Amino acid sequence: MNPIRLQGSRLRVLKRAASTLGKVHTAGAPFQARDRTPIFFRHDGLVNRLCNENRFKEAIEVLCRERRLREAVSILDRLDASGVRPTAAIYSTLLQASLNQRALKEGRAVHEHMVSSGFQAGLFLCNRMIDLYSKCESLDEARQVFERMPERDACSWNTMISGYVKAGRLNDARRLFDEMPEKDHFSWSTMMSGYVRHEQPLEALTMYGRIQDEEAKSSKFVVSSALTACAMLQSLKHGKEIHGHIVRSGLDSDAVVWSALSDMYAKCGSINEARYLFDRTSERDVVSWTTMIGRYAQGGRGEEALKLFRAMLGCGVAPNDFTFASVLSACAGQVAEELGRQVHGHMTRIGFDPCTFAVSALVDMYAKCGNIERARALFSRIEDPDLISWTATICGCAQNGLAEEALHYFERLMASGTKPDHVVFVGALSACTHAGLVDEGLELFHSMTKTHGIGKTADHYACIVDLLGRVGRFKEAEEIINSMTIKPDKFLWSSLLGACRIHGNLELGKRAAEALFEIEPENAATYVTLANIYAAAGMWNEVLEIRKMMDSRGAVKKPGSSWIEVKRRVHVFLVGDRSHPRTEEIYRELDELSTRMKEEGYVPDTNFVLHDVEEEQKEQNLSYHSEKLAVAFGIIATPPGASIKVIKNLRICGDCHTAIKFISKITERQIVVRDSSRFHQFKNGQCSCRDFW
Repeated sequence: MNPIRLQGSRLRVLKRAASTLGKVHTAGAPFQARDRTPIFFRHDGLVNRLCNENRFKEAIEVLCRERRLREAVSILDRLDASGVRPTAAIYSTLLQASLNQRALKEGRAVHEHMVSSGFQAGLFLCNRMIDLYSKCESLDEARQVFERMPERDACSWNTMISGYVKAGRLNDARRLFDEMPEKDHFSWSTMMSGYVRHEQPLEALTMYGRIQDEEAKSSKFVVSSALTACAMLQSLKHGKEIHGHIVRSGLDSDAVVWSALSDMYAKCGSINEARYLFDRTSERDVVSWTTMIGRYAQGGRGEEALKLFRAMLGCGVAPNDFTFASVLSACAGQVAEELGRQVHGHMTRIGFDPCTFAVSALVDMYAKCGNIERARALFSRIEDPDLISWTATICGCAQNGLAEEALHYFERLMASGTKPDHVVFVGALSACTHAGLVDEGLELFHSMTKTHGIGKTADHYACIVDLLGRVGRFKEAEEIINSMTIKPDKFLWSSLLGACRIHGNLELGKRAAEALFEIEPENAATYVTLANIYAAAGMWNEVLEIRKMMDSRGAVKKPGSSWIEVKRRVHVFLVGDRSHPRTEEIYRELDELSTRMKEEGYVPDTNFVLHDVEEEQKEQNLSYHSEKLAVAFGIIATPPGASIKVIKNLRICGDCHTAIKFISKITERQIVVRDSSRFHQFKNGQCSCRDFW
């Protein structure tokens, strides 16, 4: 070996340690040579001397500290040759090192040596072997050790149960748990957290009920798992019951429990209760502030998320990456670009690192607010984009109708060496879907497993079925559905139903609707779309039957609404809305636009009116859709030439899409409409979606 030059004092300490019982106090830490390359100091001479003096345990300890585990295990052969019987301490050191390094092969060799030498392992060593085998994912060997133990303690049972739980073998864990003679806090919490982790919340709550029945004392980990299970089920009733247990057991002062309680209330839709708990938390750090902000953002209450963010700054708590990401997510969800710009400005003022993942949240926010130019500009400044940044940009381009650019960024991602995941493939496939790029979409879809080894999820299947359905290739879409290894979800069936609406495919539309009726019978959109298919075919009796079915099942149609922000005030419109203070001006503007559009060649598409009424009445019904009212208000409320941005809660109808194209040309305005699916950028009589959405 090359000699290593050490600082004088450090070298003297090392020599002194080596001379006193050979105990070298380096703890395996690396020394550094002049070129600062870390390497481990090897005490080969010391190890040989210790073995020659039959001080095998010390030799093994030296090698284990240097992580030379294979050589440490080989000392057992020298020990056999010398006739010295191994001790429990030697085996313990080797097993612990194997456990630390997750070295199954070496740990198994130690175990085999114990058996061949006739050594009778005690309780401590057996527990360590169970732990080793479990953490090295060799549960059958762990169970063999467990079964052969002459005696077991709580640690033996808990280690074995924990191993099964982590491997997802919950049935084996539960059987062992039920056999366990005396359960402790760890036993209960391990089983409950396992059920929660593997998405079996009902089993977790059932187990929590057993704890109450047996009057076992709950721990903070047990109640936290129970609260997480309530959150997964969105069962506020059970959550409140557990809250009562927590107060009675005196666990309500624990920070972990308070956090779990707050999370449960938020995920069960009771954000006000979550805020109540947050406000009464004595110590609120950046994590608790960020969590509460995130809850508002996820609950669609972006204004309150931003107010809380300002309050956080007022309290002197410095935001971190996660805080900014949560706030920007709230802005993206509300399409509140102006507020997002303010957050961006704050990030700039405090000199925020442009390479953090919060910048990816900025890219995502601008893209989801329809400002794809700003999103791309920010992305271009990231020196080494991570997968989140790539995904935000690809999905942003796809949402904004820039399919070719989305696929260009996807190709750049692949060339960068960054490994793609299933989410970025959803973005790339949706780009193909929105632009009708069938061949490109199919190639991407099939390359997922063949080239990249990424399993297809329900989202990928929904994208490709949507793509094929939009272009009328229903036979191929059905073949893919029939070949699926997972159950089709509501998004796939609703995409297929929408495609059947476009192409008038009655039979397949009925099949898709029936599947949706089973999944979510209360969703009125399914009934309306199927009724539209019947109406387009002139089957008015069937339309009436669908309406009766809706009424009998309590399905209520979600009213279409559109809103526009002008001078920091949001104006909301419903179909035929006359509640706005400037209603007369809005309707007058629409009537004038309607006249000019017809002069330009616009013909109302009355196929989008469900009722069996006269054509004139159908045209009138179309004229005052919420998005048209919002656009008309935007025209009279903003300076000539200013762009208009409208948000709609549902998908834009075909007639409104055609009409707004004409309006953009007549008024010489850029009009942006974000519906429930994507952005439509209207300019000079054209739309970014190229009439394919």
